[in-house]
Amino acid sequence: MTQDNLAASHFQNAGESYAKYRPTYPAELVEFLASQCQQHNLALDVGCGNGQFSGMIAKHFRQVLATDVSASQIENAAPVPNIRFAVEPAEHCSAEDASLNLIVAAQSAHWFDLASFYEEVRRVSAPECVLALVSYGVLSINHNECNARFRQFYYDEIGSYWPPERQHVDSGYASFEFPFQELESPEMSIEREWTLEQFLGYVRTWSSVKVAAKAGKQSLMKSFAKELTSLWGDPQQPRKISWPIAMRLGRL
Repeated sequence: MTQDNLAASHFQNAGESYAKYRPTYPAELVEFLASQCQQHNLALDVGCGNGQFSGMIAKHFRQVLATDVSASQIENAAPVPNIRFAVEPAEHCSAEDASLNLIVAAQSAHWFDLASFYEEVRRVSAPECVLALVSYGVLSINHNECNARFRQFYYDEIGSYWPPERQHVDSGYASFEFPFQELESPEMSIEREWTLEQFLGYVRTWSSVKVAAKAGKQSLMKSFAKELTSLWGDPQQPRKISWPIAMRLGRL
């Protein structure tokens, strides 16, 4: 199975649940990326999922091309006048040569054939184009007991059911070859206030949870949900959830 097919099957039929529960990036991230670009004519959001990040980018660029290999993700994207959504692989996009001012891959670069993707990046980049490989790492809950139980679940129980590519996300793509002029980026994080139901809804979108269930290990999620419920307190009490943002940022 190719990387494109692997990524597509990984997210097949996940668009609706992703749109409901997945965390969104802070506006300051997009503002920072836009500030690094000399021109704001055309941006590419590659591996765009349901287009949450694409919509934020569209506020800073005249046009955005948003691509993903998963048709179900694209179908769940909200239409925006200056965004063109397309089902395309990261390694072969429909952008013209030397046309892009910003290329962003948010929480998706670990699925790419990097050598082919970088070749395509060079083809479509206008002079001084900015490339950003963005990821968010392992979350933390602002409640010591809940956070400890979550980390046990993540690392010791569900960890083996993640695809191998997940290690790159958790490391912030630090091990990736990145053959471009690398730029500094500020520390940022995604912050949310979630109830217990929202938090568990998010965890249930994880591919690892679904793979574990198919392997007959539904009890892992059930036990975690039960124990977290007892630790959380009032289930309607929102708790602060934080994800650290990592970036490999370069200029072509």
